[in-house]
Amino acid sequence: MSFAYLLALLISLTGMVVLDRRFGLFFWRAPRAAAVVLAVGVVFFLAWDLIGITTGIFYRGVTSFMTGLLLAPELPVEEVFFLTFLCYLFMNALQGARMLLERRRTP
Repeated sequence: MSFAYLLALLISLTGMVVLDRRFGLFFWRAPRAAAVVLAVGVVFFLAWDLIGITTGIFYRGVTSFMTGLLLAPELPVEEVFFLTFLCYLFMNALQGARMLLERRRTP
C-alpha cells in the first residue's frame, strides 16, 4: 500500500487553492456558488464512473502507487480526490480565462 498518488493529488489540490486565493478565481469570488458547482461536478463524475463500472466499461487499474482502499468495487478512494481536482482545475481555468478576457477588453 502506497500513498504516493493520493499525496500527489492532495498537493495538486493545494496548488489549486493557492491559485484560487491568490487571484480570487473560484471559492474566493463566490464561496457558496463555488461549493455547489464543485459538489455537483464531483457527484456527476462519480455517477458517471459508477455507471461505467456497472456496465463493465471502467475498471480499477492496479498500481503500487495507490492505497488499495476502495469506496465501491472498482472505485478507489483516490478517484474522489482526482475528480475534485479535475473540477476545481476547470473552474479556476475558466474563471482565469474570463478575467484575462475582461482585462483585454478594458482599455
